[in-house]
Amino acid sequence: MLYKSFGSKVFDYVNYAALLLVALCTIVPFLYILSVSFATSQEVLTKKFILFPETFTLDAYLYIFSTGTVARSMLVTIFITVVGTLINLLLTCLTAYPLARKELMGRRTMLLMVTFTLLFSGGMIPTFLVVKSMGLLDSVWSLILPTAISAFILIIIKNFFQQLPDGLEEAAKIDGCSDIRILFNIVLPLSLPAIATFSLFYAVGHWNAFFNAVLYINDHTKWPIQVWMRQIVILAQAGVGDSSAMAGEAVPQSQTIKMAIIVVSTLPIVLVYPFLQKHFAQGALMGSVKG
Repeated sequence: MLYKSFGSKVFDYVNYAALLLVALCTIVPFLYILSVSFATSQEVLTKKFILFPETFTLDAYLYIFSTGTVARSMLVTIFITVVGTLINLLLTCLTAYPLARKELMGRRTMLLMVTFTLLFSGGMIPTFLVVKSMGLLDSVWSLILPTAISAFILIIIKNFFQQLPDGLEEAAKIDGCSDIRILFNIVLPLSLPAIATFSLFYAVGHWNAFFNAVLYINDHTKWPIQVWMRQIVILAQAGVGDSSAMAGEAVPQSQTIKMAIIVVSTLPIVLVYPFLQKHFAQGALMGSVKG
């Protein structure tokens, strides 16, 4: 057994205490949101801070799902997240693979153009005009196609592809494989840690996005859950007792409704994370440093 000195033990205990404090600072806000969502309206009005509600109630959750608005917006968000992530990964990999090949003509120029977008963008108004000219206004595709490729993720995946042994591709070409077949049958299976990591990045980005929906979508039936949550937060801050946005029905208690929607909008992406956690650190590091 490894012997530890008194100073080493004290150092470990101080680290444990500091990490425990940081963990509490992280967990308490989530616990507060969850507790308020299950608390009664009377308890929320009489208490300033709730960690464990005295009486558990599902009134807030029953209300937000009884209108059908939240359920519909959840389906819109799920569609945007799933389809958008698949499109992101497909286009990113199809772009990163040829850029990883040093023999590609014009490779440096294309990489320079990709890197340029990390520093400068067209801006909100030119992007809006492009989306409008493409006829994507009031369409869920306006939340997917303009952000189809992330330059940052593209560069990291390109670096990851460059680290794969050249002999694998050379052997596949000798066997008669095309570039597309090499990509999908050899490169992508070997890149699953990176793919899993950045699929999470893309999915979380789509799930949390609301600004583009506010800009491009006027039809409230196509709003994602984050936009509805924004509406509830604005109404709660204004002290409005009823919400015309929620199908014209009276809101029993705006604070509990707000917290319940936050829980509903956060829970799905939280449940997905544990399945990708084991690939997270490995995928992010393998493509970020060129060995």
